[in-house]
Amino acid sequence: MSTNVYDILKERGFIEQTTHEEVRELLGKEKVTFYIGFDATADSLTAGHFLTVMAMMHMQKAGHRPIALLGGGTTMIGDPSGKSDMRNIMTKETIQHNADCFYKQLSRFIDFDNDKAIIANNADWLLNLNYVDFLREVGVHFSVNKMLTAECYKQRMEKGLTFFEFNYMLMQSYDFLKLNQLYGCTLQLGGNDQWSNILGGVDLIRRKEQKPAFGLTFKLLTTSEGIKMGKTMKGAVWLDPNKTSPYEFYQYWRNIEDVKVEECLGLLTFLPMDEVRRLGALKGAEINYAKEVLAFEITKIVHGEDEATKAQEAARALFGGNMISEDIPTTTYSAGQFNAGIDLITLLVDAKMAASRSDARRNIQQGGVTVNDVKVTELDKTFTPNDFDSEGRLLVKKGKKAYHCFKISE
Repeated sequence: MSTNVYDILKERGFIEQTTHEEVRELLGKEKVTFYIGFDATADSLTAGHFLTVMAMMHMQKAGHRPIALLGGGTTMIGDPSGKSDMRNIMTKETIQHNADCFYKQLSRFIDFDNDKAIIANNADWLLNLNYVDFLREVGVHFSVNKMLTAECYKQRMEKGLTFFEFNYMLMQSYDFLKLNQLYGCTLQLGGNDQWSNILGGVDLIRRKEQKPAFGLTFKLLTTSEGIKMGKTMKGAVWLDPNKTSPYEFYQYWRNIEDVKVEECLGLLTFLPMDEVRRLGALKGAEINYAKEVLAFEITKIVHGEDEATKAQEAARALFGGNMISEDIPTTTYSAGQFNAGIDLITLLVDAKMAASRSDARRNIQQGGVTVNDVKVTELDKTFTPNDFDSEGRLLVKKGKKAYHCFKISE
């Protein structure tokens, strides 16, 4: 008998909480249609989304049917969960474009053929709602007193929670109701910051339809300081190779904190748990091998084995002292710009290796910057084509792990 997917998700570290104890039994005895929502706030999924995508893949492998719900409607409001400010309002056209990009990316991980999974968009039922009908049908089932105790709203109360955002829980709950009516969806999955919204939907279906409905949340991937993982100085770590190159993606996971290696191996790879535990137990310099395995496995799932191999070889060559620039972040300038001389502070800021010119100055003064393996401490140091290596490259390194290659455009 195959292992219950609930036990797989539990062992690998996904499950934070469930609405009912019957969820495990349900997943063990029947094919369950479940959904995860993705608000289309950008034109690519991020490393933060990747954990939920992995959960979907485990669920589909176990024979359950995923619904990827694109938030064409809810994105127009914005979820206040975990946010201190109201989301920027986006146009319908931008949201639709983003939703199309999400579908294309999700199709690489989820099999949508022959009804094995469903792609839906809540714009289909939210954008033409009659407000009075909605209040009569859905609003009557929600207690404002109870809603105000939800964690997602408590965080926003200090700055002022708008009625605009207050509707979000009702809309997400209505999504679950519609998916239940249209596709027999009985389970909603999401990050633990979605707990209040998921409870709203479960309760709405049970009250209105007199049917069972369930929710399950995943742990959020955070650093040891509790900050959401998947952010760099450049911003989000994207799954789109044009926004975050496979090399940069690989390097992000290669450089995570030692204490997070085993957790990420369990959540973000398909390696057997015995191997996850073995790698996670490595100490000292050996943990770097575990990080290489982690970075390779995640990059392989997201970008394919060829790109993962190229990223790994490029990283090894750099750390081994051989300069290979094809797969590392590269910026090109015109010959005229370099002939006039470009200062190191400008190079660091242009490459986003420093947040500002003052940040760049601080890194240089602290001795954290080398150019072609030579430490540079002069703040006014400029570079011309005479400083390039025999391959026509200028390799700037900040700290132990950040590299950037500069070239002259041909």
